Order: sequence, then C-alpha cells, then structure tokens
Amino acid sequence: MRTPYVAGSDVMNLSYDDVGATRGRLPDGFHHIDRRIPIGTGRAAYAAAVAGLMNWDMHRRAGLRVESDTRTAEADSTVVLKLGPVRIPCQVVYVIDEDHRAGFAYGTLAGHPEQGEECFLVEFDEDSAFDEDDAVVYAHIRAFSRPGRWFTKIGGPVGRGVQRVFTDRYIAALKDLART
Repeated sequence: MRTPYVAGSDVMNLSYDDVGATRGRLPDGFHHIDRRIPIGTGRAAYAAAVAGLMNWDMHRRAGLRVESDTRTAEADSTVVLKLGPVRIPCQVVYVIDEDHRAGFAYGTLAGHPEQGEECFLVEFDEDSAFDEDDAVVYAHIRAFSRPGRWFTKIGGPVGRGVQRVFTDRYIAALKDLART
C-alpha cells in the first residue's frame, strides 16, 4: 500500500512513493526525462510562457483536454488530463514561483497510465545576455515514470515513446506561448 501524500489539510493517494523527487536526484527504477530547451528571449517571453504554463494552456496546446479544480496550477490542485478516452489524473505536489524560475510538478493518482512525477519549469537566464531583452528563456521538464496500468505494462517502450512525443509537444507549446 502506498503512503498517502499529506499537504495542507488534504490527503491524496499518489500512486508512487518518491514525492517531490523531481526537485533533485531522480529515483532509481523509473524511466527519466530531463530536458532543458531555449524557447525565447526577454522578460515578456518569460512572463507569457509562465502564464501559459500555470493556467494549463501548455497542456491544452499539446492536445490534451484539461479538467482542474483550480484555474491555475496550485499546490494540491487536482487535474484530470484527457487524451481521447484515456483519463490521466494528477495532483500538483509543489509549485515554484521565483524571480527567474516558475512552474510546478504533479504526481500521478490512481487510474493514471503511469506512476511517477513530472516537473514543468520556465527559467529566465539573465546571465546569458547583457540586456534583459536578450536573456534566454528555457523550458525545463524533468520526470520519472514507469508503467502504472495493464495496458502501459503490456505496451512497454510504446509508453516511453508517447511520453517523448508529449514532452516535445509541451516544449513546442511553451515556445509558441513565449512568442505571444
């Protein structure tokens, strides 16, 4: 039996144990993703990408339907992403809101095709330029996962392929948002 995740007054049963591990060393026994890609330049691009990430637009632009109990990603928010008939329930386990880095991580809930956690960050690298308008903005996605349902266990490498495709879609969506 999994240990319940306790945050605030809510108790959610996440489907994995290493809650918050996307902040540091990713745990053994999982497939790992760690991609950091430039998506634009300047403070306006950073602000637009952060807004699109936090209000779930990145997920929508990646082709997912989003049902969340909060308008923006907040600690303890529950979100159910949908891809056709597949339900993908998640719980936001932490939020980062700093001057040069913002985003969140969510963990998988019962019924999710995978078990694990995914962190989505937008980072502003003001050290990359002399002028803030030329500073590079990055999308940074870190995740650990393993099959969580019978069909993802049978699918084997197909699940990793789907995750790779959606990581690419998330980055493309953030690039698009940074241009607005």
